[in-house]
Amino acid sequence: PIFILITTVRSLAGDREAGVFEYVLGLPVSIGAWYAGRFLGRYTLAVAPVVAALLLAVVYGVARGVVVPWIELGFDIGLLLAMIFVFVGLGFFVSSMTRSVDTAQTIAFLLWLTLVLALDLVLLGALIRGRLPIEGVVAIAMLNPLQVFRTGSMLLFDPQLVLLGPTAFTVFDIFGRVGFMIWSFVYPLALGTLAAVGGWLVFRRGDLP
Repeated sequence: PIFILITTVRSLAGDREAGVFEYVLGLPVSIGAWYAGRFLGRYTLAVAPVVAALLLAVVYGVARGVVVPWIELGFDIGLLLAMIFVFVGLGFFVSSMTRSVDTAQTIAFLLWLTLVLALDLVLLGALIRGRLPIEGVVAIAMLNPLQVFRTGSMLLFDPQLVLLGPTAFTVFDIFGRVGFMIWSFVYPLALGTLAAVGGWLVFRRGDLP
């Protein structure tokens, strides 16, 4: 995610600094089509090496006679694609709101630190000790796309979420196993789409050369 954020925020901000907009506006291509093309291109570049690496691992495993868990592998690839999508969307939103690459990368890094901080078990434990209801703590965690991906990945190979400890009971009470797997896909895709559309609205209303 941090690699995706840092590289994606350079897309619009970098084009603005390099003066690419002047060239683009001289072509018979709409701004919306150009924005969508940049988004899809960046998403493809981020997805390709991840999927290729997984496929190479599968080929190597099959060649060595390893039993491949195809269903879990398919879900895991889907979770990775959803996570990449949300961070590309967030990257475009940040990039559309900034004027320079340095500012965009700084905001992206701060966003990353905020999301990582929300993964901190010590912080979550402190919130619980501060008498915040555990349902509220879990809700905060489940709005973090990193935590959603992490928990969804655990759920594939740990159906009881033993690794999460007592928190797992609250997760199951709120979502259920099937419900959480659906949330693991729907939420990142919805958040990524919202961020991408928000970035487009900001970009369209901004000062284009």
